[in-house]
Amino acid sequence: MDAYVARQPILNKRKQVYAYELLFHDGANSYTIETDGDFATKQVLANSILNFGLDQICCGKKSFINFTGNLLINRVPLLLPKERVVIEILEDVEPDAELIQACREISKKGFLLALDDFVYDPKLIPLIELADIIKFDFRLSSIEKIKSDMQQLPTPGPRLLAEKVETNEEFKLALDLGFELFQGYFFCKPEIITGKEIETSHLSFFKIMASLNSNELDFAKLEELISHDVTITYKLLRYINSPFFLTASKISTIQQALVYLGLNELRRFMSLMAIAKMAQGKPSEIVSMACIRGKFCELLGTVSKKKVKTPELFTLGMFSLLDVILDQPMHKIVDKITLSKNLATALVSKKGLLAAFLILVIAYEQGRWSIVKKLADKLVIPEAVIPSLYAKACQWSNLVASD
Repeated sequence: MDAYVARQPILNKRKQVYAYELLFHDGANSYTIETDGDFATKQVLANSILNFGLDQICCGKKSFINFTGNLLINRVPLLLPKERVVIEILEDVEPDAELIQACREISKKGFLLALDDFVYDPKLIPLIELADIIKFDFRLSSIEKIKSDMQQLPTPGPRLLAEKVETNEEFKLALDLGFELFQGYFFCKPEIITGKEIETSHLSFFKIMASLNSNELDFAKLEELISHDVTITYKLLRYINSPFFLTASKISTIQQALVYLGLNELRRFMSLMAIAKMAQGKPSEIVSMACIRGKFCELLGTVSKKKVKTPELFTLGMFSLLDVILDQPMHKIVDKITLSKNLATALVSKKGLLAAFLILVIAYEQGRWSIVKKLADKLVIPEAVIPSLYAKACQWSNLVASD
C-alpha cells in the first residue's frame, strides 16, 4: 500500500503559508519517523515526489522533509530540487565531522537547512552556523528554556520557527519573542467574541446554501445571482473547464456551466464560494483546509461500506471550520442553516456516523495515524486507498481554492 503522507502548514507572521512539513506513516509496516527514520524519509520522497508529486501535495510551496544523519551523510538531499525543499535535520543526529561536512556541501549547493526540535548544546555550534532555520518546539521546552536558548544564537542568525503552536495566545507570545515562522493549528482555532452577531452578508450565503439543499432549486434565480458576481463567474467557468471535467468543448456561459455541473457538483461549488467569501480576512490556509476536508470526506464516503450520502459528507468537511471563519460557536451558526439532523449533529457535537468521517480526516491531517486506522476499520474503508484519496483531495483544493 502507499505510505500515508499528510502536510502541515508553516505560516509567516501574516499567517500566510510559507511551506508545508510532510508527515509520514507506513500503514503496512507501522514504521514511523521515530522507529526507522531512513525508511520514513525514503517513503516520503517516493510517495510525495514520484507517486503524487510535490505540487499536488504542497501546491507549489516549499516542503520541509526530515532527514536522518545517515541520509545526510549519503547526500540523499542532493537528489531533490533545491528550490522546492527545506532539509530538516532531526534532533538526534550526531554532529560529528562527517555529518558536518555533508551538511556543509548540501548548504553550498543552495539547499536550506533547518534544525528540528532545537535545544542548545555547544556541540551543535557548527550546525547552527550552517542553519537557515531553527525550530523550537513549544511543547518540548518551557518558555524560559526557549528564551535562554535563543540568547545563545548568533545575531543576526537563522530564522526562528515556533513549532506546535496550538493557540492564538501562543502565536502572539512567539511573535513577541521574535519568531518569524509558525507551525501548529493555532490559526484554525476560533476566537469566540461574546455578543458578536453573524454579519447580514454571511446570512445571505446561508440562505443560498439552504436553497441549494432544498428539493426545489430555481436555476434561473441562481444564474442571475452568479452573473452579478464577477469573481464567482470567473471561478465557475475556470472550474468547469478544468481537467476534472472532460468537456467536449469549452464552456463559456453560466447557464451551460450550471446544466453541465448538475445539482450535487453545484452544491460543492457554491459551498466553496460561500466559505471563501466568509473567510476574507482569515488565513487562506483555512479555505484550503476546508476544501481538503470536504473532498476527502466525500471520497472516503465513496469507498466506505457504510451507507452514507456523499454530498452530506462534502458539506460536513467544508463547513467544519465555519466556527473558525466566523468566530462564533458552531451551534449558533448551524441554527442559521437548513441542514439535516445528522449533519447538524456531526458539526455541533462530533457524534454519529457522519462525524466519524470528519474525525478520521482531521486525524489524518494531524498525523494521528492510530486514530486513522481505528476509524478506517470502523467505517469499513480499505486503508490502501486512503493516501491516494488524500492526494486527490489536495489536488482538488489546489484547483478550486487558488486565486
